Amino acid sequence: MRFSSLYAPTLKEVPSYAEEVSHRLLLRGGFIRMSARGVYTYLPLGFRVLKKIENIVREEMNRIGGQEILLPIVQPAELWKMTGRWDDYGPEMMKLKDRSGREFTLGPTHEEIITDLVKTEIKTYKQLPILLYQIYTKYRDELRPRGGLLRAREFIMKDLYSFHDSQESLDRTYDDIYKAYERVCKRLGIKAIAVEAASGAIGGSVSHEFVILAERGETKVLFCENCGYAANEEKAEYRCEYKSSTEEFKGLKKVLTPNVRTVEEVANFLNKDTKQIVKSMVYRGKEGFVIALMRGDLDINLSKLKTSLSDQTLRPATSEEVKELTGAPAGFVSPVGLNSIKVIGDYSVKGMKNFVVGGNEIDTHFINANFERDIRVDLWQDIKVVKEGDKCPKCGAPLKAVRGIEIGHIFKLGTKYSEKLGAYVVKKDGRSIPIIMGCYGFGISRAVAAIVEQKHDENGMVWPITVAPYEIIIVPLGGGKRQKRVAEDIYELLTASGYEVMLDDRNVSAGIKLKDMDLIGIPIKLIVGKNVDNDKVELVIRESGKREEVSISEGYTEVISKISNIINDMKEALNT
Repeated sequence: MRFSSLYAPTLKEVPSYAEEVSHRLLLRGGFIRMSARGVYTYLPLGFRVLKKIENIVREEMNRIGGQEILLPIVQPAELWKMTGRWDDYGPEMMKLKDRSGREFTLGPTHEEIITDLVKTEIKTYKQLPILLYQIYTKYRDELRPRGGLLRAREFIMKDLYSFHDSQESLDRTYDDIYKAYERVCKRLGIKAIAVEAASGAIGGSVSHEFVILAERGETKVLFCENCGYAANEEKAEYRCEYKSSTEEFKGLKKVLTPNVRTVEEVANFLNKDTKQIVKSMVYRGKEGFVIALMRGDLDINLSKLKTSLSDQTLRPATSEEVKELTGAPAGFVSPVGLNSIKVIGDYSVKGMKNFVVGGNEIDTHFINANFERDIRVDLWQDIKVVKEGDKCPKCGAPLKAVRGIEIGHIFKLGTKYSEKLGAYVVKKDGRSIPIIMGCYGFGISRAVAAIVEQKHDENGMVWPITVAPYEIIIVPLGGGKRQKRVAEDIYELLTASGYEVMLDDRNVSAGIKLKDMDLIGIPIKLIVGKNVDNDKVELVIRESGKREEVSISEGYTEVISKISNIINDMKEALNT
């Protein structure tokens, strides 16, 4: 490809809405353009990267027996209503009606429709296991799309769904996918770790995320250096070690606390430690209101709370709902006297006595509140946000925290969808059982940005050889006839040999060429400059910055040979 013909308009200034490194660089380098918030067009350079990622993922799915299909993005509401997810999935689901008033969704995921497909064709255990996957566009109406391709409304994913007649069969496929994802990440040239994860709206009993480590990643991972435990923030557990108070019960008393709402304000006003305060948070789900209790210095993990109640619709109650339910505004709420509302208590408050809670009346709090006597708790559960320094749930060593970007997510679904949609098979003994399922997602378009987040420097992107839009860029500097001729000759030879080569034949300054070359991040740079008169060109490796002068005195044999060896070594290091 000649740069003069390439549609890759680079930018000198980055739009103000681009905050993440990958978003800025992909815009500046002419890889993507925003069509609407969270919706992007892929320009030729970005499209080439996208397709290379697709092909790597496709090869690894085929390697373990996956068969590629293509499912519709527009899905009938009836299937989602049968599984209960039409209401449970949340506002991210884009709903629409056709001209006849029939309801549909722009599929945020495809469990329902593929289960409905399989149930009509698969009738006996002899047809299982089967692995079907697609690489296609999805849509989720993100409230705040951000980070460019990292959290978009429209995005491309690989989804593989597996169907089994036994748990052992599912376990084997889950392990195969786990290993396949490890190979994918290595071939993409990125460092990723697998961590335990919450299943969320997808459901299932076991789930892992594959996370690319990145300083500004939106996912927080808690891990243990001692035993290897790792989980994302939504799932992370810890060793609960809270001492039970030995105090005698004191009498419940309501006190005035004018104009103090936050835990810190209440603690200061009453001359208490924040650990002596129990905060009460009100949530609303499909079965009504819930009050969750947490020690004042800790935070509630909504994902854990949803899991403990098996209710993915759970959300914080509005200020109006809180006041109508309790008679008091937020900040003055507690379960005292509210016996008809379900109460979930975190283990951090279980052993507390004579603590402070809201007074269910503006500008008031109760002191000396106690469980059983004053507050009934329906369920004790770990609903705490785990933080760095908390003890590992397995070995007790302090947990550490890093940030990353979720790139893949795998689930053991079990029979959640097959039971509700009627997907059954007949076993050898004649019994009819629901098909056991797994699902395995990988973010293709997100990977484009995630790679940049991990592989960049102050000058631009640094693409691994396996996904780079081109393998080599040839840059003639100075405008001399011999420089142009040498650049053209090497370009033709490398292209004829099957390499992906870009020739910067633009009539622009050397400074612009050099800046664009580093911004775009092609792995191997061949600079044809003034030293060509001495029969030498300069070979530069983008990632390491290593430079080497190569002779062209005996034709271009040495240049072609060196580039060939470098590319082979780069690919060999990444391929498994």
